[in-house]
Amino acid sequence: MPDKLIHKYKTHNKKRWLFIMGTFIALIIVAHFAVLSGAINISLHELFNLWSGNIDNTVWHVILKIRLPRVIGAIISGMALSVSGCVIQSLLRNPLASPFTLGISGASAFGAAFAIIVLGAGSSYAGSNDMASVTNPYWITGSAFFWSLSSVIIILILSKYRGATPEIIILSGIIISSLFGAGISAMQYFSDNVQLASIIFWTFGDLGRSEWDNLWILILLVIPALIFFMWQSWNYKSLQAGDEYAKSLGINPVKIRLIGMIVASLITASVVSFYGIIAFVGLVVPHIVRRLIGGDDFFLIPASALFGGVFLLLSDTLARTIISPVILPVGILTSFLGAPLFLFLLIKGVGKGYWK
Repeated sequence: MPDKLIHKYKTHNKKRWLFIMGTFIALIIVAHFAVLSGAINISLHELFNLWSGNIDNTVWHVILKIRLPRVIGAIISGMALSVSGCVIQSLLRNPLASPFTLGISGASAFGAAFAIIVLGAGSSYAGSNDMASVTNPYWITGSAFFWSLSSVIIILILSKYRGATPEIIILSGIIISSLFGAGISAMQYFSDNVQLASIIFWTFGDLGRSEWDNLWILILLVIPALIFFMWQSWNYKSLQAGDEYAKSLGINPVKIRLIGMIVASLITASVVSFYGIIAFVGLVVPHIVRRLIGGDDFFLIPASALFGGVFLLLSDTLARTIISPVILPVGILTSFLGAPLFLFLLIKGVGKGYWK
């Protein structure tokens, strides 16, 4: 009997590794497809000629200045949002938890608006493409993180409140989202035209502003966070059995939960501060991956990261090609995709027995 269980466990782990490797290969394929797709058709031969230098200047500019930063931005953002949702769900033991449903994304967007209107973080201007931009994103990132952290603290307090259920935590997230949504509306009311356009940009969720400068910032934040989450994966797995069991293993649940939520809110805030609210990625992706490979965080975290990169990259590619040459903000498309699944989760009530 034990031999059969061990064989079954090894077979299941082999399927998990195959899923991770298959998702990684799919990410590479989708990335190449995304670079080639757009209003200007680029052949695979021209893409390969990029490395030899034998390429037209226009094609070179489109690939290196426009599409490649956008593709990398979609991958990094998808990884950040998906892993944040995955970790938050594990820490709260709630499949409906995500940076969006818990109000972290809304709080980050409010922080960005607060920095634009109140702190004067950089000078806003209308660019050549008639979209508003902000010259100094660093203050905005800091403000977005500060306000997202405030929402995390509220949620942690509620999660420690005796008798609080997962449903109450989700409802508290909805309340937090409404509160910061009202704050964003107030900011919009007191803003001028250019500032209003900048705020709307953050709330839309658009990867069209991906540039190499902000990509390096995201990479320096997201990659260490992924490594940290992998390092803590065993602790997160122990929390799924309950706080008392985790304490018996010498783990401090409060400390692990607090640090994990802070790191998750940091990378969520960094994505929102550069690209705006991209809803439901942190909810949809971990739920799909958990259904496919199970709830072991050691496999779930990297699988969610890779699948999230594929999901957001496909969504962004579809958003900019479905009615080309008009480019839709990817946040609109992810909301259309994620909202039905969120309703399905609420109706089915998957929280009961989900972690077993």
